[in-house]
Amino acid sequence: MRGDDFRVSPELRKLCLEDFPAERERQVKQKLAPEAKSKDCEVVFGVAPCFLALTQGRRRVRKLFVKDGEASHRASVLKVCEEAHLQGVRVHRVSRKELDKMSNGGVHQGVCLLASPLSYLTEDSAPSRKDAPLWLVLERIHDPMNLGAILRSAYFLGVDRVASSLRYTCPLSPVVSKASSGIMEVMGVYGYENLAEMLKLKMEQGWQVVGTVGQEAEVSQMPITKCSDFKMTKPTLLLMGGEGEGLSKELLSTCQTLLTIPAGRELVPGIESLNVSVATGILLHSLLSSRSS
Repeated sequence: MRGDDFRVSPELRKLCLEDFPAERERQVKQKLAPEAKSKDCEVVFGVAPCFLALTQGRRRVRKLFVKDGEASHRASVLKVCEEAHLQGVRVHRVSRKELDKMSNGGVHQGVCLLASPLSYLTEDSAPSRKDAPLWLVLERIHDPMNLGAILRSAYFLGVDRVASSLRYTCPLSPVVSKASSGIMEVMGVYGYENLAEMLKLKMEQGWQVVGTVGQEAEVSQMPITKCSDFKMTKPTLLLMGGEGEGLSKELLSTCQTLLTIPAGRELVPGIESLNVSVATGILLHSLLSSRSS
């Protein structure tokens, strides 16, 4: 979904949200505060996250808040309003200042949605592809912006599942959803208390565990392969470690292969690595391309 690239019916273009006048803003303020602070509710913000939250049906949606003025007439915003109306979700016009507060200063693009939170999935019910599935396994990703970018790349490139450690990992928050351009509303993320245990179980089922390290990493008695030289021919779990610290020793010890992204030039000391979301995108593309070749 890009900006205002929506096909909007003439009837919808006439919608000016007149049924929800601006004078109700004071009542909205009074009602929003206790609900937004509840554990059962959070504020999703941004056009793509709000639209996908409405259409995917993974959240219980309560209210949609739209910026009063010309912004509420943009095709992308009207499309969100149309979907809310179809689902019987109340739409309220509020000021930009109020939306800024709801989104904690996030880029809301004129829309915020009060809805139930999303959590990591725990039930192992999703089927895998029959040939050579690829699971992306994340350990201790702390930055919600990185997690959102990783989810967007994983979905776009065709990863079969994203799994994450539940300890020392950022929650699936509205910030993650916005950073993923709403992909978090579409793609479930599986959470595990013990990643090492899950990896060992998958290895017993014939999967290979592939770890990732920097080019200059020193890992005893384990060769490091350039990602471009690796061919994925069997079910694979690709492990990505957290910002700065990388994979833990426990997970590194379970790896059968270690991959690295070679630099294209001699690097200045201090910048020998890539951002984890960028590295993840490169590695996923490399592995998935080798699977189809």
